[in-house]
Amino acid sequence: MIIYCGSIADISVRQLKGFFVGWKNPLTPEQHYELLCSSDHFVVAVDENSNQIVGFITALSDGVCTSFIPLLEVLPEYKNMGIGTRLVELILSKLQDIPNVDLMCDPELQPFYKRFNMHKSTGMILRKKMNKNMK
Repeated sequence: MIIYCGSIADISVRQLKGFFVGWKNPLTPEQHYELLCSSDHFVVAVDENSNQIVGFITALSDGVCTSFIPLLEVLPEYKNMGIGTRLVELILSKLQDIPNVDLMCDPELQPFYKRFNMHKSTGMILRKKMNKNMK
């Protein structure tokens, strides 16, 4: 059974293994934990049997007008089980009073997000090499 949690008090670094698949420089579990701690909102999916986090989503927000969903990832062996859908539903619920929710994704993922009434848009990005020694 998968349970969902949005409290940093309920998770630990040891539960954050196997994420950032395909990243050139994947984050360590410690960096991943720091990322969750620093996010305005997050939700994790936990496999109750193994007590491992199997998916997560984050959001950053000014709390008034705008929010941004930078990351959603589900471990490969847990894909196509509805976990990503539930994570999006839960984070959008947390952001329900924010009128502008932005998200950038690759074109092949747009049909997934369209199910949540999101619309295609054009954006700009800047990518810098990440410092290995975050905080």
